[in-house]
Amino acid sequence: MSTDNLTAVLHGIEDLRLEQRPIPEISENDVLLAMDSVGICGSDVHYLVNGRIGDFILTKPMVIGHEASGVVVKLGSKVKHLTVGDRVAIEPGVPCRLCTHCKTGKYNLCAEMVFCATPPYDGNLTRFYRHPADFCFKLPDHVSMEEGALLEPLSVGVHACRRAEVGLGSVVLIMGAGPIGLVTLLTAKAMGASVILITDLVQNRLDVAKELGATHTLLLNKNDTAENTASIIHKMLGTDPDKSIDCCGAESTTRLGIFATRSGGCCVIVGMGAPEVKLPLINALAREVDIRGVFRYCNDYSAALALVASGAVNVKPLITHHFDITETTKAFDTARYGHGDAIKVMIHVLPRNTNNN
Repeated sequence: MSTDNLTAVLHGIEDLRLEQRPIPEISENDVLLAMDSVGICGSDVHYLVNGRIGDFILTKPMVIGHEASGVVVKLGSKVKHLTVGDRVAIEPGVPCRLCTHCKTGKYNLCAEMVFCATPPYDGNLTRFYRHPADFCFKLPDHVSMEEGALLEPLSVGVHACRRAEVGLGSVVLIMGAGPIGLVTLLTAKAMGASVILITDLVQNRLDVAKELGATHTLLLNKNDTAENTASIIHKMLGTDPDKSIDCCGAESTTRLGIFATRSGGCCVIVGMGAPEVKLPLINALAREVDIRGVFRYCNDYSAALALVASGAVNVKPLITHHFDITETTKAFDTARYGHGDAIKVMIHVLPRNTNNN
């Protein structure tokens, strides 16, 4: 096995470096992975630019990256469901497994969560990475390593649609046509939504959304009020959405979600914006609009994998750019500034297609 463990390490704001790190030792329940593909998430860029997301503050060098897939190269003594050579997707958040949240199936709320590339924990944009085996999902032969990496954002979409209770015949409003909005669109469509309207400030992203199956798109006017935009949406659809999913988290989009949602419907907030915002709560209360939050995902990776493996969801069109790990700085610039209409930027730790059939 190679001793090269080139790793992308964020040392501080605007200070991302490639450096060699020791190959980690594994415990009896871990696997050692030769990393293959790692997608760049908006949170990765946020840490690079701001050094923090809410209360998660970068205080020491941190390995970046959490949307990932790899190949098993070493097994812990108690690992039974995987073998050396297995290609796996990596669920990046590992809970304590012992608290009330974990035991009741809501492990994403675990206070002891160890989540890749969330301070103070290292991520997995590195050649060799250690991870608990039970949070690694074996990929079928026909599923690519890039698709395996995209199970991470897709799981957010699955969790959001489950929280919104999207089902057969649902009329869904999605705010934001970035990567999370687009995987939410794909999931809602697969779960049986009959009408899906997606909004954004960028026409190119709406064009992509249309290609992916949105029945309606709306280019937002920054100067318009949420109330007026909701009225436009109602006229476009000829009805009110019974599910609204805010993948932006801006005050304006959350307000729009509440005003646009049908009385008795559900507004789910995925995107995280300012710590405090002004919302029309009386409007929501008087119409019994449920407002639900989303924090990452839990028990959703298997469903995300099933959607991709069955062909019900195709995430490949989301990948617009490919880079080698040695080009990490260029890859982050592309994701950060949206060069070339970037949607999802993929970094290949191994040469592209090394592990694809």
